[in-house]
This record gives sequence, structure tokens and C-alpha cells, in this order.
Amino acid sequence: MVNLLTTIALITLLLSVLLMIISFWLPLMSPDHEKLSPYECGFDPIGSARLPFSLRFFLVAILFLLFDLEIALLLPLPWGDQLPTPLMTFTWAAAVLSLLTLGLIYEWLQGGLEWAE
Repeated sequence: MVNLLTTIALITLLLSVLLMIISFWLPLMSPDHEKLSPYECGFDPIGSARLPFSLRFFLVAILFLLFDLEIALLLPLPWGDQLPTPLMTFTWAAAVLSLLTLGLIYEWLQGGLEWAE
């Protein structure tokens, strides 16, 4: 048992060190003007802050965050197996997924996911 733990620890340590060494050698360090400039949601950071912008960008970003919460809401699902019946676990998961699916269909039909008008 001790030999197995030692082997696993050694493999983990060697793999970690190898990946750290590769991560220092692999990237090409050639910074240019574009890489060194700050990126502000596709807008030029130098100039007037009162330029008109598209709200569609922010709508899509908010929709992404909303539908990304699906993962956070479904993470406790494996622990839901400890509920009194498996049917209750399935019911709650299906309710969350159907609510998110209905929201996605609504946004799709309203044209909220279209980039071009």
C-alpha cells in the first residue's frame, strides 16, 4: 500500500514539474502593440467614453451568464440521490432544465440571439 502511494505521489510530482517546465519554455514571447494594449470589450480605450455602443453585446453576455447558471444549479444533482425517491431528484432536475429551455426558446423567438439585424 505504501509503495502504491509513493508511486502515485512521485508520478504526480514529476508530471507537475514537467508541465511547469513546458509552460515556461513553450510560449513565444513576442509582445506587440495589440497584445500590450488594454482590451475593453472591443472598444478603443483611448478616446471619448460617450461613444454609442450596441446593447446586443451586453444582452448576449447576460444571456450567457443566465444559461451558464444551469451548471451551478445542476452541480448538487449527484447529492440529490440521497432524496427520499429518485423520482424527486429527476423532477427537480427536469424542472430546472425545462425552465432554462423555455427561456432559451423565448429569447430565440424574440431575436435576442441574433448578432446582425
